[in-house]
Amino acid sequence: MATQVEYNGKHIKADDFKGKKVIDREGIEYGTVKHIHINTDTLEVVGITVHKGLHKDHFLSRDYVDRFTEESVLLSSAPIRIDSQVVDIDGHKIGKIKRLHMAADTNELESIEVSAGLTSSRIFRTSEIWGVGEKVILRQTKDQYKNP
Repeated sequence: MATQVEYNGKHIKADDFKGKKVIDREGIEYGTVKHIHINTDTLEVVGITVHKGLHKDHFLSRDYVDRFTEESVLLSSAPIRIDSQVVDIDGHKIGKIKRLHMAADTNELESIEVSAGLTSSRIFRTSEIWGVGEKVILRQTKDQYKNP
């Protein structure tokens, strides 16, 4: 005989989230949930894999997730992602993110590599980032980055 368990409505199966929209506070959709990552020791959610198009999956840690709803996953802040446009503090275009450099032990973002044309790129530490939204905004002007 199977045991029946009743929940108070605050529990949901992780499988139910596959394919649900991932949305930030500004209403920007980042893709859909591909996987939910769970710590095997604590059984807590540690992050999600977001799928956006062919070969465009990226991991978001639990720090980015505000809540899970029946329809979507709501983010507490906009994540930094590959192909995001990068601008200086005055809004002048610097380039696009081509690579994210993560800490091996914590999986936290350490720096971003920004392409500035066909052959050149530059690495910016997370401390050089002023804000994240539709674009990643750096703390200084374009001229200050060219002439440190």
